[in-house]
Amino acid sequence: MKKQGAEELNGMPGRHPLSSLLREDRMPHIWCPGCDIGTVFSSCLTAIHESKIDYNNFAMVSGIGCTGRAAGYIKLDSFHTTHGRAIPFATGLKIAKPKMKIIVFSGDGDLFTIGGNHFIHAARRNIDLTVICVNNFTYGMTGGQVASTTPFNSRTSTTPQGNFEKPFNLPYMAAAAGAVYISRWTTLHVRRLTSSIMEAFNKKGFSFIEVVSSCPTSFGRKNKLGSPLDIIQHFHKISVIKNGIHPKDANLDITKEIVVGKFVDMEAPTFFELLEKIYPPETEKGA
Repeated sequence: MKKQGAEELNGMPGRHPLSSLLREDRMPHIWCPGCDIGTVFSSCLTAIHESKIDYNNFAMVSGIGCTGRAAGYIKLDSFHTTHGRAIPFATGLKIAKPKMKIIVFSGDGDLFTIGGNHFIHAARRNIDLTVICVNNFTYGMTGGQVASTTPFNSRTSTTPQGNFEKPFNLPYMAAAAGAVYISRWTTLHVRRLTSSIMEAFNKKGFSFIEVVSSCPTSFGRKNKLGSPLDIIQHFHKISVIKNGIHPKDANLDITKEIVVGKFVDMEAPTFFELLEKIYPPETEKGA
């Protein structure tokens, strides 16, 4: 049955169903055993495939870190940019190529702890981008340091007695800045996550999806969360779907409750629409 599925999708018997979107020459990937980034990446590739997006007008942009390496594994135009700079790079690309569909695929450390300022201004401008943030609560690649998303009292390599700082509520930040589409899922909600990415692709303006993910090697080990399976089962146990609630009420406490769902889906003028309203194209202005 699996072989038939592969044939239907790509006409390549025995290959991975999404092999047409994978740079197989870059394999094996760098992600640790039990890491959930691959699950999010797979959902993203599935959404791209099922969305029937013109691959010639699509690009993925990422920053630095474990999640940021995804841009190197997709067989489409992709850009692996510097620390915290995925969104400004994607913004420039969008301005240069307005018809291009652009997704930013990166981690919490890159997008928020380093690049938070770029995130809020891109959302404020309602730039037509889809941003997927894999939130594993830590800087996984560089040794498991504390991040702006690390849960209160969690242990990291730089907070061995526990984190004493309050973490960001990412959906609330996105809503306050002006994002028109906001959702959060865990890596266990694969189908909902894939559908959400497809919705975001079709959304006009700045769309944001947070994916709560495990990092068994760094964060999980330091906080004695058990095996990768234990962590994902815990996510399943404490996740609660609350579509349509205000993002400020979207709790994320890995000891008690993870609120997931689609929180915002609205319409608002985009960056380009407002730009052309104030500064119409030369041909119209001179008419």
